[in-house]
Amino acid sequence: MTTAATQSPKREAFGSRNVFILSAIGSAVGLGNIWRFPYVAYEGGGGAFLIPYLCALLTAGIPLLFFDYAIGHRFRGSAPLAFRRMHRAAEPLGWWQVLICVVIAVYYAVIVAWAGMYTWFSAQLTWGAGNENDFFFVDFLRSADVAEVGVSTEFVPQAGWPLIGVWLVVIGIMALGVKRGIGRANMILMPLLTLMFAVLVVQALFLPGAMDGLNAFFTPNWEALADPGVWASAYGHIFFSLSVAFGIMVTYSSYLKRKTDLTGSGLVVAFANSGFEILAGIGVFAALGFMAQAQATDVAGVATSGIGLAFIAFPTIVSQATGGSIIGVLFFGALVFAGITSLISVIEVIVASLQDKLGWGRVRTTLTVSVPLAVISVALFSTTTALSVLDTADAFVNAFGIMAVAFVAVVVVAWMLHKLPVLQEHLNKRSSFPVGRIWKIAVGGLAPIVLGYLLVTEVIAKVSEPYGGYPVWFVGVFGWGMVIALVIIGILLSLLPWSRRSHAKDDPEYDEFLVVEHYAPDPETGAVRIQRSEEKGTVA
Repeated sequence: MTTAATQSPKREAFGSRNVFILSAIGSAVGLGNIWRFPYVAYEGGGGAFLIPYLCALLTAGIPLLFFDYAIGHRFRGSAPLAFRRMHRAAEPLGWWQVLICVVIAVYYAVIVAWAGMYTWFSAQLTWGAGNENDFFFVDFLRSADVAEVGVSTEFVPQAGWPLIGVWLVVIGIMALGVKRGIGRANMILMPLLTLMFAVLVVQALFLPGAMDGLNAFFTPNWEALADPGVWASAYGHIFFSLSVAFGIMVTYSSYLKRKTDLTGSGLVVAFANSGFEILAGIGVFAALGFMAQAQATDVAGVATSGIGLAFIAFPTIVSQATGGSIIGVLFFGALVFAGITSLISVIEVIVASLQDKLGWGRVRTTLTVSVPLAVISVALFSTTTALSVLDTADAFVNAFGIMAVAFVAVVVVAWMLHKLPVLQEHLNKRSSFPVGRIWKIAVGGLAPIVLGYLLVTEVIAKVSEPYGGYPVWFVGVFGWGMVIALVIIGILLSLLPWSRRSHAKDDPEYDEFLVVEHYAPDPETGAVRIQRSEEKGTVA
C-alpha cells in the first residue's frame, strides 16, 4: 500500500495582512458610504442616529464580519467551495451569493462610469448653472418616461463609451490576480481616495452656510429613537455597508495566511469604514448647508441621497460655489475610486468561485466572467431605459438578495449545521480579540430576528404597490423575477460537478488536517481503490 498527500493548485494570497485590510476597507467603502449614509443618518435623528448605528455595528455588523472571515479562512475557498466544505447541502448558499454579485457588478460599473464622466463635466461645468436636473436626465441619460418604460436598444454614447472604459480597467486589474492586481490597486486607490475626500471635506467646511449643514446633520432628535423604523434603518445600512453576507469577505479571507489575526483585522476594517462614513457625512452636509443658503431655504429642502445627491445636488453646489470645479472633481473622482475598489471585490467573488469550480487559470476565468458581464452591462445600461432598470435591480437585489441570503445563511449555519462553535474556535485560535457566547448570540439569535423583520417590512412595502411607479411587468421581470431566478440558478449550479483540479472536498490547505490517500487493492476484485482519511499534520 502506498500513501500520498493530495496535491492542489496553490491558492492565491494577499501579500500581507495590511494589503488585506486595505482591500477589505476598499470593498466596504463604496458609493453607499458617500451618498447614502449621510442622508440615512440625517433622516434617522441626526446625532441621535449614532446610538442605533453603533448598536447595529457592534451587535450585527462586526459579528457578521467575523462570521464571514471565519467561514472563508477556516474552509479556504470561495463562497460556494467554503460552504460546500462546511456541508455539501450548504453549497447553494455560496452560489446564491455569487449570483447576487453578478447582478451588482452589472449595474455598479454603470454608476462608476457616470461618476467618471461627471468628473470631466465638473472641470468644465458642462451642465450649465440651473440646468443640473435636465442635464442629467435629458441631455446625459436621455431617460425614457416612467410611464413608457420598456427595454430600449437605443445606444446613448456619452453613457456607453465610459462604461466600456470602466470594464477594460477592471478586467485588467482582475486578470493580474489577487496580489498583483487587487492588492496593488487597493494600495494605490485607497490612499488616494482618503486624501481626495479629506481635501474635499476641508474645502466644504469653508463654504458659506457649512455650519448650518453640520448643525442639521449632528443635532440630535431624541424622539427618533422611539421609532422602530430608525433602528431597522441602522441595521439595514450596516449589513450593506460592511460588505457582509454576499461572498466578498468569505472570498477575501480565504486569501489570508494561516496565522492571520482575523478579529483584529475585522475591527480595523469595521471602524475604518464607519470613520469614513462620518467623514462623508461632514463633507456632504457642509456642502448641502452651502446649497441651502444659496437657495434661501433650509437644509431639509435640499437634503437627498443616492443618485439625486450625486448627480443633481452636487452639480448644483459645483455651479454655485467659488472654486466649484475643484469640489466637483474631488467629489466625483472619489466616487470613481470608491466604486472601483468595491467593484473589483464584487467581481472577485464570481471569478474565485468559477476558478474553484472549474479548476481554470486566472486569466481564462477572468475573461470568461468579465467579458459577458461587460456585454450585458453595456447592452442594458447604455440605453434610454438604463436608470429604470438600475433602480429596480438595485432595490430588489439589496432587499431580497443580500438580506435574504444573510438571513438564510445564519439560520442554516447556526441552527441547522450547528457550526458556530467550530467557527468560534477557529477565530479564537488566530485572533487577538477573542469571541464568546455574546458573539454566538449576536450571529445566531439577534441577526436572524433583525434580518427577518427587515425582510417582512420590505415584502409588505413592495407588494402593496408597484415599485417606483413602474409597470407591473417591468417590476416582475427586473425585480421579483430576478431575485427568484437567483435562488433557482444557485441550486442548479450546485448540482454541477467540481473539477478534479479544484479538490472541492479534499484540499489539504483548507484546515490543519492533511487529507491522505491510501492506495490498496480490493480483496475481492483486485482493483486498486483509493481510500481517504484525515491525519493531523502541518500544512506548509
